[in-house]
Amino acid sequence: MGYHHIIPGDVSATPDRPCVKRALGDVAGLEQMAANVYEVAPGEQIPLAYHYHDDQEEVFYVLSGTLHVETPDETFEVGADEVFVVEPDSPQRAYNPDAATEPARAFVVGAPSVDDVHPYDPDG
Repeated sequence: MGYHHIIPGDVSATPDRPCVKRALGDVAGLEQMAANVYEVAPGEQIPLAYHYHDDQEEVFYVLSGTLHVETPDETFEVGADEVFVVEPDSPQRAYNPDAATEPARAFVVGAPSVDDVHPYDPDG
């Protein structure tokens, strides 16, 4: 059996990201899913690019603030204690707009934990 008690604030931020990413799944040694806490200041985004996954499903649980999720059809505003789910092959970009007055914080789970990300160009 294996158990992990993790305090997200004690986990070092992943370098070279557009916002603060704390890779909780990496600390726990998870192999079947990715689990991260993101701290997104106004003007920052979670992903490296507007993107989609072949197989990975993602669940964004907003802990505080409002996370905006851009899709080809609309932009969703996901508030604290709300969840946004992204199915495979569904382009998205999660961000906190420049005009936001507070940071957004989200717990994000992706499964399976695979590197199947592809950039998405909304202009074609």
